[in-house]
Amino acid sequence: QVQLVESGGGLVQAGGSLRLSCAASGSRNIFSIYTMGWYRQAPGKQRELVAVMAKGGTTNYAESVKGRFTISRDDGRNTVNLQMNSLEVEDTAVYYCNAATWSLVYWGQGTQVTVSS
Repeated sequence: QVQLVESGGGLVQAGGSLRLSCAASGSRNIFSIYTMGWYRQAPGKQRELVAVMAKGGTTNYAESVKGRFTISRDDGRNTVNLQMNSLEVEDTAVYYCNAATWSLVYWGQGTQVTVSS
């Protein structure tokens, strides 16, 4: 089993910045993690991809965050970060860290990001 622990959420005004961090720990499966990234879920909406990064550095961003959010990953420390700039009210959601091997998917407990107008 792999545990994902998120940190860095909070309340920020529109136009501000936040940085989310996620650390993975646990079993030998941690060495089989291929993608790490972030999803979010706003009230009344489905969970959606925000940004993911594969081993080797390939990234995928939601259109709504391109140019504002940046994902980074440190495989030596088993961490993934999300730098969020120019935050908008529409970015308000619970953000979940995600890690996947070829056959398993792991989720963190979620961290709240609230952007006020």
